[in-house]
Amino acid sequence: MNKFTCSDPGQNLIKNDILQLDLNRIVVAACTPKIHEPTYRAVLIEAGLSPYYFQMVNIREHCSFVHQEDRAAATEKAKRLLLAGINRARELESLPRKEIPITKTVLIVGAGIAGMNAALDLANQGIEVYLVEKEATIGGKMAQLDRIFPTDDCGI
Repeated sequence: MNKFTCSDPGQNLIKNDILQLDLNRIVVAACTPKIHEPTYRAVLIEAGLSPYYFQMVNIREHCSFVHQEDRAAATEKAKRLLLAGINRARELESLPRKEIPITKTVLIVGAGIAGMNAALDLANQGIEVYLVEKEATIGGKMAQLDRIFPTDDCGI
């Protein structure tokens, strides 16, 4: 058991165990997958294992945080979640990694102030932009304004 498996020493511990014990699946019961799952998947890759052989069980948010008043119930729930994670890990399969070429092109529907701003931001990043407007003029509601607060600039 390690309190901080997401730290460098914890990651090294996992990597060493994969290599020394010839592990083929990894289950981590810890914090939120949203933040730490990419970290652990990278550890599996470094150890020569498919990143898809990783299962994370979120006992922090699903047990510790929601059952603070009942530690025994939180522990029992954590055990059940961990068992479910282990059973799921047994079924995990590796997927081939593919790189798919993409075309950096965007279609923006609506040439109001938001659409024009998005089009300019994307074009400045080198992305090809198609801006479509149903009306005869661009600008949306902005084009109907005489003056704009706070600068009192002309809205047209």
